[in-house]
Amino acid sequence: MALIVAVQMDPLDAINIAGDSTFALMLSAQARGHKLFHYAPEALNYADGRVWTTAHPVTVQRVAGNHFSFGDPVKLDLGDEADVVLMRQDPPFDLGYITATHLLERIADKTLVVNDPASVRNAPEKVWVLDFARFMPPTLVTRSLDEARAFLAKHGEIVVKPLHGNGGKAIFKIGRDGANLSSLIELFNTAYREPHMIQVFLPDVAKGDKRIVLVDGEVAGAVNRVPGEGEIRSNLAVGGVAAKTELTAREAEICAALGPELKARGLIFVGIDVIGGEWLTEINVTSPTGIVAIDKFNDTDTAGMIWDAIEARVAARG
Repeated sequence: MALIVAVQMDPLDAINIAGDSTFALMLSAQARGHKLFHYAPEALNYADGRVWTTAHPVTVQRVAGNHFSFGDPVKLDLGDEADVVLMRQDPPFDLGYITATHLLERIADKTLVVNDPASVRNAPEKVWVLDFARFMPPTLVTRSLDEARAFLAKHGEIVVKPLHGNGGKAIFKIGRDGANLSSLIELFNTAYREPHMIQVFLPDVAKGDKRIVLVDGEVAGAVNRVPGEGEIRSNLAVGGVAAKTELTAREAEICAALGPELKARGLIFVGIDVIGGEWLTEINVTSPTGIVAIDKFNDTDTAGMIWDAIEARVAARG
């Protein structure tokens, strides 16, 4: 089955091909004979019920510094001329991101959008996870300094992070004495209009923050991300180190609870974050990563699993 695949993502010349999950997906698609097009989310257009974009036909290869080649740009009707749209631009999950989901939702009955745009819009990483609070550490969502102080007094050490942050950015640990909590809440309230997420600090983060990838609701694999020296953040983008890992019984329970809901919502490629083998902190649906590291340690083909799921869904549409 040869598909026309439009990849909505950030500029290709800025990615790190050694670990970029979107690039791995593009390589896998190309190897299967699918035709790839690249476009930026801000290039989306709508009129008269149609959604189209200016896109470049693209070929990719795993050669650093020479990893892609564009053909001449074309106007691509995403509803009538594409079989699949991969919505893979990086967060922030801002109004530009949300608007792209609204536009792509209008062609989702014709073209398979991965992940489903309405489901992505309704499942922000640190908000939808609240539906599974039984697996989470104690959590507060607030803009109130008084509430933050009360939470700190009850639980001791805490972390404060933006509700719609990504990549480990702007995550702060506050000690029992509360030094800098008022300044931090003041700063966050100035920088962000939405509430902020405050959670109990989990010392087990020193042992790693596990990224588990689920494909159409099934576990594809996991990688443990260990913080660098002097860090509490384990994201690979901020210096975390990847390590081979297996799922704990608790993590398997979490995945079993999430899997059917992910599949039902059309969330084909999802990455969840679990600390200490038991505490669920995020459900990443916008542009999850980690498959290159997982495949390196496990000798698996997660990109291939994702395309198997995509192709099955396209075929089921007839």
